[in-house]
Amino acid sequence: MSKQTDTNTLWGGRFAEPTDQFVQRFTASVEFDQRMAAEDIQGSRAHADMLCAVGVLSDAERGQIQSGLDQVAAEIAAGEFHWSIEREDVHMNIEARLTELIGNTGKKLHTGRSRNDQVATDIRLHLRAAIDAIGAELTRLQRGTIGLAAEHCTTIMPGFTHLQTAQPVVFGHHLLAWNEMLERDYGRLMDCRARLNQSPLGAAALAGTTYPIDREMTARALGFDRPTANSLDSVSDRDFAIEFCSFAALLMTHLSRMSEELVLWTSAQFNFVELPDRFCTGSSIMPQKKNPDVPELVRGKVGRVNGHLISLLTLMKSQPLAYNKDNQEDKEPLFDTIDTVLGSLRAFADMVPAIRPRAAQMREAARRGFSTATDLADYLVRKGLPFRDAHEVVGKAVAHGVASGADLAEMSLATLQGFSGEIDADVFDVLTLEGSVAARDHLGGTAPRQVQTAAEAALQRLSARPQ
Repeated sequence: MSKQTDTNTLWGGRFAEPTDQFVQRFTASVEFDQRMAAEDIQGSRAHADMLCAVGVLSDAERGQIQSGLDQVAAEIAAGEFHWSIEREDVHMNIEARLTELIGNTGKKLHTGRSRNDQVATDIRLHLRAAIDAIGAELTRLQRGTIGLAAEHCTTIMPGFTHLQTAQPVVFGHHLLAWNEMLERDYGRLMDCRARLNQSPLGAAALAGTTYPIDREMTARALGFDRPTANSLDSVSDRDFAIEFCSFAALLMTHLSRMSEELVLWTSAQFNFVELPDRFCTGSSIMPQKKNPDVPELVRGKVGRVNGHLISLLTLMKSQPLAYNKDNQEDKEPLFDTIDTVLGSLRAFADMVPAIRPRAAQMREAARRGFSTATDLADYLVRKGLPFRDAHEVVGKAVAHGVASGADLAEMSLATLQGFSGEIDADVFDVLTLEGSVAARDHLGGTAPRQVQTAAEAALQRLSARPQ
């Protein structure tokens, strides 16, 4: 029998030579998965308690393991823990240190589980905590957006289609459109959390374990709704990570749309809003510049989040059941997506309530561009004209206004009557900006009363969320 070489690993009994040093560095994940150390210890505590409850560990052994994990956690928190590439990942680093501290009892902790179900559990725990933090920041952003909307139920601005003046709206109505996007994002985030919240612990490598484990017990201890139903799927499923990144890509798309409007609105050409100086930077050469860096950077970060979604979809598209080493590549895209979303939301949640609209400039912009043309057409329809005929009449009036430089509300009654004999003096009630927005007094409309009601209802929905 040939002499066995010491491979210096926790799994090296099968191997006759140590891993090549480059391969060891290439395949190690500890540099990025150590951020799941708290979740790894959390899962190990639940697993140890369960092993004791089913008689695999004695009470004394369970106590040793829990005390050892206390010390490991303290070392990590103090920055005194030595992370070793030779030990590959967060799981083996913690297990090896535990064994150094308490001896052979530490080796018993891994009974009835595998790194496959261990990492699947850790990722779910880590992402669940991240989802809760993101949900809180998203709610904070929504609260700030709705609060600003409630303050500006009567601040008139132009509404746009094709970035051309369309109809007047109020600024609060526009902000509540932002909130509708964010409300859908929150719903998707909570849907993701619900599907995520199942415990894979106990699936072991892929087929379960021969030990009399209690998966319901560990699921409860870790705050999961239930254990996963199939051991093969448990260790190989990364749908929850893809679903989260899909949520993130859509959320960041919405933040990017909001960013684009803020970039436009803060320009000298629009001059609709002002951002506080703390969210902007200047130019190294042009002293007059005030650059909206926060919206611009958030707009730019969408690309990396979209890329992470594609990375994970591509990672999983050809994997046979069950676990494969490919899955190690799930963490860096997922972690960066978490960090990017949290940072972007925190920046926006701080910035949006501090936006200062320039009401006079907004109103003047709404006054230009014949934004009440549709109101004039509706007026003529109420006088009995078919809509298509009314549309033609108003089109001719607008053409005259373009040629003369006069808005519809600035034309004399005689001029307007030259386009249609149905027009009377009461036409000026609908050609004013205030009259235009007030007339849209229905659910979802831009009338100030409706916007105020919508803002109050939106705040009530936020108040009903779990705190």
